[in-house]
Amino acid sequence: MLTDAAIRRAKPQDKPYKLADSEGLYLLVNPNGSRLWRLKYRMGGKEKLLSFGKYPEVSLAGAREARNNAKAEIQQGRDPSLTRKQRQAEAANTKNHLRAVGEHWLKVNAANWSGVHLEQVTRSLERFVWPSLGNIPVTEITPPMVLSVIEGIARTNAKETARRVRQRLSAIFTYAIARGLGTEDPAAVVKGGGFEKPSGFRSLSVIPSFV
Repeated sequence: MLTDAAIRRAKPQDKPYKLADSEGLYLLVNPNGSRLWRLKYRMGGKEKLLSFGKYPEVSLAGAREARNNAKAEIQQGRDPSLTRKQRQAEAANTKNHLRAVGEHWLKVNAANWSGVHLEQVTRSLERFVWPSLGNIPVTEITPPMVLSVIEGIARTNAKETARRVRQRLSAIFTYAIARGLGTEDPAAVVKGGGFEKPSGFRSLSVIPSFV
């Protein structure tokens, strides 16, 4: 199975090559340096591929979670590539706007958090994120857009708040990716902008069905 250290050590070669994880999940390393998550699976006797986005925007843990969701659909007789297309079609409306996705993310995490923590997370998003990014589809939000929000918080010397908001945004984007509503985590790209602690963070997301 893959580790983050092994992925970071992987260097581009003249031709694309694969780094296998488990249960059909692998990382495709391209000559241009891009590293793309892929899942190989069979449906109706045919081999198919499903894409989960780029590393490190989609972490190893995030890719495994997306793989598990896809496998669950396969076990139920549904082709995950078709259900993803259906979700992407649904995403043409406001369901894939950042605020709509974020509010679903809050709802499914509420059972795991204390009332005080839920209120703090909700208030931080309402104050710092929804006004500027809430009505934008998750697929259209770029790292510079996220960085602008985070730097705005950090400029008030609230670096801890900036760090937490970036983590929460990253968890929301990971949720969107796993549900087929997004493809990248632009909040992961801006990590390390002077407001992060050296150590990594644990994802805050719980990823059930998006209904």
